[in-house]
Amino acid sequence: MTRPLALITGASSGIGAAFATVFAQSGYDLILTARTLAPMERLGRDLRAYGAATVALAYDLGAPEGVRALASEIARRELAVDALVNNAGYGVLGAFASMPLDDQLGEIALNITALTELTHRFLPSMLARKSGYVLNVASTAAFVPGPYMAIYYATKAYVLSFSEALASEIAGTGVSVTCLCPGATSSGFQARAKMGDVPFMQRKMPDSATVARFGYDAMVAGTTVAIHGASNKLVPLGARLLPRGMIPRIVKRQQQPKSD
Repeated sequence: MTRPLALITGASSGIGAAFATVFAQSGYDLILTARTLAPMERLGRDLRAYGAATVALAYDLGAPEGVRALASEIARRELAVDALVNNAGYGVLGAFASMPLDDQLGEIALNITALTELTHRFLPSMLARKSGYVLNVASTAAFVPGPYMAIYYATKAYVLSFSEALASEIAGTGVSVTCLCPGATSSGFQARAKMGDVPFMQRKMPDSATVARFGYDAMVAGTTVAIHGASNKLVPLGARLLPRGMIPRIVKRQQQPKSD
């Protein structure tokens, strides 16, 4: 690999796969990781058109040893990561008390623990080189509490807070941290979250390629918090201006399952 190297998690589909294309077009070689190998291998073959060399590594980053195994394999190959894209994550729609506990703990493991560990493993070498990027994918969910997706919204609030704090810590080092906060995006997220009947998911959504390009440009510009879409910028504004108790009621109406 002769070009700068990006590590992209959740790269088998959706925004992660779109990120891979954007980084390849922008002159990066790639380490792609997700649980399923075949889609990443197909994607890697397609990205050769942009001159990108790719390595596809199948790991479950939500498993206890997943991140350690990935980092060990990257070290074994003597690869230096120049851009870390913490994109892997998922949410599940349903009432907290009735949803399987393992599903909800899995959200925390992937959305928070894996992201934090990956950043801790790869940030020091970037700081030593005085060059690099960390791009964390959160959501507009980070700004508000989310009834019926309580864990998912809370994990994205963590990603936002962590990213802003870390960006401040390392300011002036040559390494930047960007937190991308997209709204609802056309990807595989809705199917996994079982959100097909949620009212606000019926509207037209931006595609993954558009969101990934926006996130990449924000990263290169050194933007700390990047909210995609003009209407989505109203979410943090509303969170500041509206009475605190009103916000979860609004979110609840928007995504309450029809069965409830």
